[in-house]
Amino acid sequence: MKKILPIIIVIALIVSCKSYNNTQIINHDSEDALVKTDTVSISSNETDYEIIIIEPGFYNWLLSKARPRGFHSQQYLETRNQLLVQSWNQRNLQPQVYDPNLYELRIDYDNLTDYGYEVNYLLYNYFIYFQLKYNQRLTSFVPRI
Repeated sequence: MKKILPIIIVIALIVSCKSYNNTQIINHDSEDALVKTDTVSISSNETDYEIIIIEPGFYNWLLSKARPRGFHSQQYLETRNQLLVQSWNQRNLQPQVYDPNLYELRIDYDNLTDYGYEVNYLLYNYFIYFQLKYNQRLTSFVPRI
């Protein structure tokens, strides 16, 4: 009995150690393959404007850490976005001074156009996320969540 018990335990351990063959297939040909969770697209029903942000981690940050919709007024968001866009575009025009990989595209933001709350909310939160993630300061305002 003393010899049989260790053999039974060893056999039970070997049988319980099953190798699982769960191969995950990533289809790179599909448009939604890896970009789906990293892309945020907001288009306002009231206006014809749309903002598309493709940034890894931004969508999760927006859902988990950003201030909720309605926390800031649209006027507050518009005022901050005007300053942030202006600073962004100045850095975009100076690739020898600022990292051109961070400021790749110019942002067309007209101060006289009403983009709606959603577009302003998303743009403002992207600027906050960008400043925190890349340790940048676009204005004199400290980026806070």
